Amino acid sequence: MFFTYLRRELRRRRRAALVVASGLALGIALVIVVTSVSAGMGKAQDKVLQSLYGLGTDMTVTKAAAPAADGTERPRFRFDAQDDGSGGEQSSDRVMVQGFQTLAASTVDRVAAQSGVADAVGGLSLQVVKVSGEFTRGRFQQDGSGGQGGGQGGAQPSPQGRVEGGGADFDVNSYSVYGTDVTEPALGPLTSSRIISGRTFAADETGAEVAVADAAYAKEKKLRTGSTVTVKDTKFTIVGIATADSGDAAADLYIPLKQAQTLADAKDKVTTIYVKATDSQRIESVKSTVRKNIPGTTVTTSADLADTVSGSLSTASSLAASVGTWLSVVVLVAAFLVAGLLTSSAVSRRVREFGTLKALGWTSGRVTRQVVGEAVVNGLVGGALGIALGLAGAYAVTAVSPTLEAQLGGSGAAAGGLGGFRAGPGGPAAQRTLDIALTAPVSPATIALAVGLAVTGGLVAGAFGGWRASRLRPADALRRVE
Repeated sequence: MFFTYLRRELRRRRRAALVVASGLALGIALVIVVTSVSAGMGKAQDKVLQSLYGLGTDMTVTKAAAPAADGTERPRFRFDAQDDGSGGEQSSDRVMVQGFQTLAASTVDRVAAQSGVADAVGGLSLQVVKVSGEFTRGRFQQDGSGGQGGGQGGAQPSPQGRVEGGGADFDVNSYSVYGTDVTEPALGPLTSSRIISGRTFAADETGAEVAVADAAYAKEKKLRTGSTVTVKDTKFTIVGIATADSGDAAADLYIPLKQAQTLADAKDKVTTIYVKATDSQRIESVKSTVRKNIPGTTVTTSADLADTVSGSLSTASSLAASVGTWLSVVVLVAAFLVAGLLTSSAVSRRVREFGTLKALGWTSGRVTRQVVGEAVVNGLVGGALGIALGLAGAYAVTAVSPTLEAQLGGSGAAAGGLGGFRAGPGGPAAQRTLDIALTAPVSPATIALAVGLAVTGGLVAGAFGGWRASRLRPADALRRVE
């Protein structure tokens, strides 16, 4: 009887049911779009952070570099004089630890031993400045008049003339090198890049003279697998070419950590420790533990890095998190209230009907259940329409894929040093801009939320109508009889 009456009443009051369902549908669709866009912005932000951090890294441990006396580190280069006048090209490499003060390699083990840490690996960020070129000796050109007279005591006359030609022609080339622990391939900045040619490091190549080059640097220097690059008189064979999945690469060249330590005269030293937590929910507690037990270090989490991201990505994320969320709440509340008022109004127009039913023996509870049942069905219809509209909106956002700009602000020695180098992995960097395509993924949790909102909207509307229906009496119906 319940379902028969329900079906008949919904068919008879299609227009009113559609109005209620449409209001709920708009609110639910807005929630789906805002939720999916927020999820897409979260993924976009993760891509930005991976370009700084490395895949799988939850935090980094560093130590701020002590500033030089005048705030600037000035490399010095020495060249041999060429006495025979033949010139000849000369070159000199200066390998500098970049970005942070070095930490003892034993600190990696101390960090790994902290509660909540699943794994930790160290790396060494370097900047190489190569100066190469040659000196050319000038030639003395004597005037045609020659010397004039003799000097006192019969001394030879001084030649008259000028020096022509000569000078120096030197080129300065700088690039970044990162020493990575080849025995721990799952952590570190190289994990945010993929190999497009050749291979990555083997676990037994801790002391091998091998390197992986970033694709952009390899293209600029015309490098390929099998090519060699010389860093401070050490020749490294390129075994792989890698490209960053998002943003800029962390370094131009990657070499085994031990080789980097040797080049920089930094034996058993690292600049950055990459940390993976056992549980993403414990990241903040792990951060506090590391800072407490290893004093003097700076622990940076992905949340800290997210605060440095600006540009349209940050603006859009803030809008989605604040304006979008509040707009969704306001629209939902309005939709629930309108649905409740419309249902209550419909009950008022059905006084004769419900009064007659009560006169025939229907209890107030049965009448209330009938009204609530109709409202819940209207809510489910609205939920179905809302899910369809929300999915269409999310699909439209993904299809258009608007481009958001993310600016990564930088400071410190790396940004202000010689030539404006970019910092190495985990270090401060000069400001750079990334373009990220926005998507709007819809998760099962979002669909479940929409269904829950549909049922809730139906119950709210049913509560309004049920309360009104429960107060009706058979006498009310008799008064409406003409």
